[in-house]
Amino acid sequence: MTTDPRTDTERRIDIVALCGSLRAQSYNAALLDAAALVAPRGMHVTRFDRLGEFPLFNPDTETPSPAAVRDLIDRLNAADGVLIASPEYAHGVTGVMKNALDWVVGCEAVVYKPVAVLNASPRATHADAALRETLSVMSACIVEPASIALPILGSQLDAAGIAAHPPFASALVDALHALRAAIDEPASGR
Repeated sequence: MTTDPRTDTERRIDIVALCGSLRAQSYNAALLDAAALVAPRGMHVTRFDRLGEFPLFNPDTETPSPAAVRDLIDRLNAADGVLIASPEYAHGVTGVMKNALDWVVGCEAVVYKPVAVLNASPRATHADAALRETLSVMSACIVEPASIALPILGSQLDAAGIAAHPPFASALVDALHALRAAIDEPASGR
């Protein structure tokens, strides 16, 4: 449990969740929403759902950033950690996710910030590798014990179904505890 030593009360942990799919029935979105449902007490997971509003990244239009981009940057700056889930398209991360990361690469919103990479398909190894490479270039702190792939693809489970499925819920809770442990570490330990 994370406490504020000044008040001896539990400190709220805010996690921003990013999904690389815009599909209404995305398994990766359901995985992130399930994480919000099973999050430990004091941890609040909120999915940022405006990636579809981002224009294609163009450095000529980077300043001032579009409203949705500024919203994401503000949320990332305020967050204690980040969850990212993205499907694999053509052996890579989705254009939606790459575009979003391109918009924030020039700021320090994820520098040394604990990030967990989730995926709804254990076969999405190329997307996972591409996402990790981009996050590494951005100096994000990828939390390996919190980064998991679950075989949800094709299961017909929504967020509530994933949260109610004991093996999936347990894996998500363990991942969130690992992310919280990384957040609780002093910045010098990252």
